[in-house]
Amino acid sequence: MVTARTHFRKMNGLGNDFVVLDVRETPLALSETQTRAIADREKGVGCDQLITIERPRGDGDAYMGIRNADGSVVGACGNATRCVGRLLMDETGRKEIRLETPSGPVVCFDAGDGRITVDMGEPRLKWNEIPLSEEFADTRSIELEVGPLGNPVMHSPGVVSMGNPHAIFFVKDADAIDLARIGPMLENHPLFPERANISVAEVLAPDHIKLRVWERGAGLTLACGTGACAAAVAGVRKRLTARKVTVTLPGGDLEIEWREADNHVYMTGPVTFEFEGDLDPRLLAGGVVA
Repeated sequence: MVTARTHFRKMNGLGNDFVVLDVRETPLALSETQTRAIADREKGVGCDQLITIERPRGDGDAYMGIRNADGSVVGACGNATRCVGRLLMDETGRKEIRLETPSGPVVCFDAGDGRITVDMGEPRLKWNEIPLSEEFADTRSIELEVGPLGNPVMHSPGVVSMGNPHAIFFVKDADAIDLARIGPMLENHPLFPERANISVAEVLAPDHIKLRVWERGAGLTLACGTGACAAAVAGVRKRLTARKVTVTLPGGDLEIEWREADNHVYMTGPVTFEFEGDLDPRLLAGGVVA
């Protein structure tokens, strides 16, 4: 349904930015063309992901739809979850919100000081859960390398799903990797039937990881919440880090904890409201604003 007035909020989590549409009262079926038009940074609003807040389909407070800038539908987005959680907390006055997502339910908590904690659930570690196109008995390190034979630039990534697939390469210097060039090649590697988010991680200390992420369908991003969670899990599995770490991304820091008590991953970080407005109806008509 195309209306003359479709309100949006522009928000970000550490620079990972979103156009958020509340469609609980007026459902809106978005096509890939419409999503790309809205996400276009020159002729639309511009964002990494387009987020819809929809009526719950189960016992949650709301359903969160997630679309990448290229129009593809994805299962999880940690930074966007914090943003939507913040909006619903402000709306209801509550300190805890349960969100339904394509990859399952998540719970958001008010962590104080403008921060939100999200229980991202259990990581998925089996090859067919991530998924991979080939069977690997051990997903802590899979056979994948980039660079000359015998002297690869990076190799043996850990693979994890946090509702979307991630491959994390641990390297000596994360800034030295040309992720803009390597990222799109690996995102579309035959090993990843649903494509993958590609990260390079540098362990600064047992409780501190530096991370850069090439996000499938969006490209280089200032922050990736599920990527930070996946990197923390991969670090523990490779015995490189502790279960509670600070993950430093280009946009800032996230606190990640993979708890032994329940096997869940908890992510804590800030939320920023940028501005709000009404979408140009031509964007929803599938056209391009001249």
